Amino acid sequence: MNDVSTVRVAPAVLPKPNDPCWCGSGTKYKKCHKGADAVEARKRGPEAPSRGIRPGVISPMRTVPASVPRPDYAVSGRPARIFPPSEVKSPDVIARMRRACKAAAEVMAATAAHIRPGITTDELDAIAHEEYVRRGGYPSPLNYHGFPKSICTSVNEVICHGIPDNRALEDGDIVNLDITIYLEGVHGDTNATFPVGKIDPDSERLIRVTHECLMRGIEAVKPGLPINVIGKAIEAHATQNGMGVVRAYCGHGIGERFHTALQIPHHFDPEAKTIMEPGMTFTIEPMITLGHWHHRVWDDGWTAVTADGSRTAQFEHTLLVTDQGAEILTVA
Repeated sequence: MNDVSTVRVAPAVLPKPNDPCWCGSGTKYKKCHKGADAVEARKRGPEAPSRGIRPGVISPMRTVPASVPRPDYAVSGRPARIFPPSEVKSPDVIARMRRACKAAAEVMAATAAHIRPGITTDELDAIAHEEYVRRGGYPSPLNYHGFPKSICTSVNEVICHGIPDNRALEDGDIVNLDITIYLEGVHGDTNATFPVGKIDPDSERLIRVTHECLMRGIEAVKPGLPINVIGKAIEAHATQNGMGVVRAYCGHGIGERFHTALQIPHHFDPEAKTIMEPGMTFTIEPMITLGHWHHRVWDDGWTAVTADGSRTAQFEHTLLVTDQGAEILTVA
């Protein structure tokens, strides 16, 4: 799950000039957000086509047995803003993360095995939920800043943070499953994009190139180098293949906190100068598009989609920086 701050955004259908502004200020839209929304629209690029994924019905939050240890936000929805003094983890934390990340990879495999035309993303959420609990883990996304489900399911043009609902997957869709487990006091985070039935050649190529981008980013991890070499490698491969790299969401430090202060851009950012050190743990999770990289967010405050309606894919691993490079922790 990507690092992102929750902000209030303009609705998909904007008010008329003399209607009350969507922000709740009580003033007319033309005197409030109309100008700012026009500027933002120009930044985001062309309007998405009218067809595409639409919100479905979301079932109630699933319950977790009382015996399962919980992160600090499980009840309140608000994680404590306490960040570790160092991104370098102790041997004990690393050992626990190996077990949590292995469990996350197992939940991913067990859930992905059920992907098929006709299954709903809510059914996939139910399967993953039971797999978390079976391993004694808590679904990290559940109630994180109020997120209502145990996994994210992002279909077709949905970049990330798609909320599982009653929409059935269709032949030709692609779907990303984002799985994070809280186990033994640490988080393990992984995601992957899968075909649903028979998909078109462009979608096949998108999935392949996105996975290649992840692996290029992992290969760039070396102690002593700045974080920005990761995004440089990813962006170069995506650009070479005529694809876009989403910039609004990034990888993140992870461990006893779901998201630490460390951010991992997937494009080249000269300001990302943090030097990688052995013992650091973080995610790399590039979001690659068939179109440009601009995004929009649905009214639910979570679901991010490509602004032009183009398809997008994502892959993610949690990594440990070693003396030689990177160890992938999210493997079964």
